[in-house]
Amino acid sequence: MISFENLEIADGIPIYLQIIQYLKRGMVSGRIQNGDALPSRRMLSALLGVNPNTIQKAYHLLEEEGLIQSQTGAKSLVCVDDRKVSAIRKDLLEGDVRSVVEALKQAGLSKEGALALMDRYWE
Repeated sequence: MISFENLEIADGIPIYLQIIQYLKRGMVSGRIQNGDALPSRRMLSALLGVNPNTIQKAYHLLEEEGLIQSQTGAKSLVCVDDRKVSAIRKDLLEGDVRSVVEALKQAGLSKEGALALMDRYWE
């Protein structure tokens, strides 16, 4: 069963989105794999101390994306293949890069300065 013990809830971001991001990052890293079981909605809501509807919303959106499968009275399971993981990785990285570029621009760095900074930390 997938553990959510390392999920740290951040202020300002809806919890259902944080749950989705946590699962997607786990899929990309290989910590979460095809066929892994998710905790029940009730169990996860108790663990995180949130309303069960929050968990329902996260699971529903993951189902719509085809990343999990749920059946009434049965466990929800991760449903990903290499193609889906690659697409998730691309989406996550593009979002991360977009955020970093925006932060660098707001800090007044030029493109060359930003690349130099990234180069320094790459190693």
